[in-house]
Amino acid sequence: MVKQTMMTTEWLLLVIVLIGIFSCAKKPSYQEIIMDGHFEEARRLIRQELALPEKLSPEYLKQLQFELERMDRIEKDFTLSETGVIDYVKKYLPEVTVEDLHRWEAELSLEYMIINGEKRYFNNAHYNLFRLNPELKRLKKKLDAERGDAKPGKEFPLDEHIAAVMEEAKASGSYCVKPVRIRVKQSIVVEENMVPEGKLIRCWIPFPREIENRQTDIRLLSTSPRKYILADNHRLQRTIYFQQPSMGEKKTEFSVEYVYTAQGIYVPVDPEKVVPVDKTGELREYLSERPPHIVFSRDLRELSRAIVGDEKNPYRIAQKLYAWVDTNITWASAREYSTFYNIPEYVIKTRHGDCGMQTLTFMTLCRMNGIPTKWQSGWEFQPPDDSMHDWGEIYFEPYGWVTMDVTYGLRDTDDEELKWFYLSGMDSYRLIFNDDYSQSFEPEKQHFRSETIDSQRGEVEWDGGNLYFDQWRWKFEWEILE
Repeated sequence: MVKQTMMTTEWLLLVIVLIGIFSCAKKPSYQEIIMDGHFEEARRLIRQELALPEKLSPEYLKQLQFELERMDRIEKDFTLSETGVIDYVKKYLPEVTVEDLHRWEAELSLEYMIINGEKRYFNNAHYNLFRLNPELKRLKKKLDAERGDAKPGKEFPLDEHIAAVMEEAKASGSYCVKPVRIRVKQSIVVEENMVPEGKLIRCWIPFPREIENRQTDIRLLSTSPRKYILADNHRLQRTIYFQQPSMGEKKTEFSVEYVYTAQGIYVPVDPEKVVPVDKTGELREYLSERPPHIVFSRDLRELSRAIVGDEKNPYRIAQKLYAWVDTNITWASAREYSTFYNIPEYVIKTRHGDCGMQTLTFMTLCRMNGIPTKWQSGWEFQPPDDSMHDWGEIYFEPYGWVTMDVTYGLRDTDDEELKWFYLSGMDSYRLIFNDDYSQSFEPEKQHFRSETIDSQRGEVEWDGGNLYFDQWRWKFEWEILE
């Protein structure tokens, strides 16, 4: 009887210990719940907390509200069904099976999420599959050529242009050469019935900064509405702001037109002259972490060590990092940046990303190795083509800040200097809107931004909240004048 009592007591103590362990166990974060696809559970828990806002700090309250917004945006980016993927792939591979899809998913060539138990593919996953899978990429290229679906016309002679930029820069002794005059008209059209008639719509359209010897002679030609607020030139994400009443059942339009001059740049860097920078001086902020997207995580540190090895020269280190991103991170269409918790972590896991994601990854790796980097973005032109685009700047002592574009990457040439052009040079066909990311506007936006990092399409809101990209259209028109 005594022995049985002792055993019962021991079991009771064990149960108490186990209860203590499980009760003290760390609760999963909302990030973990969301990335695991349990959206309804996350929404339920978040709304429970939001029901008592007086107990929440302003920062945490805003964070919770954005988590709800993030889930809505993720769901908008993942609407493609399995049938939709198969139907597209059949155009090139008629015998495709569901097992093929599973294999490509495991290879991270076909992006999907399980959201509330339902498998949903990224809206551009079927297009990206033919960029990320080498075999399918070759197949598509071959069949497109045979069917006459290949892109027609002569491509812009980019390498000829940047070779001319290099030659003129070295001959003239000036880093900024080959000016191009460009006219731009950018418009935003809010769809009908998005905002009640008469309610004020606030609109921000990106506007270029005057940058000495780089982007100059900006002249505003026209606006609609006529009344506007143009942000100061020192704003690193400069905008022109408009407001007007909603047209209700009609579309509500905003536009701006201007001309500017863009310059090509080339700085001929001698690697043997490059020395480490003072990490405690003015460049410190460009060497630092900047959560959530520039974080020196364990995975990135391990990757950095594997790439850099024993190299000590800052320029040679940058070359190694640049070549690694160019070779290992395939360009692919990306979902909206605001849906990511940490972009470089996603990039090194999936081995793909678009221009901004490649740039943030390169920037982070450089900063980890004592090489200052900055963000830059706007639009790129390769007449007659154009695109929103992200690139950056990198600092080499004693040369100072030079332009870089890791997406344009190593040029396919035997000329070593031309091959590395985009590690210290830039073509003339750029429009710079942003000299940093995630900066405040003038006047400030009251609601969450649709694009939390970049500013290329514009932003729209009203008193009822932000207007997301599916509620308005943007139009970008341009012309080379000289």
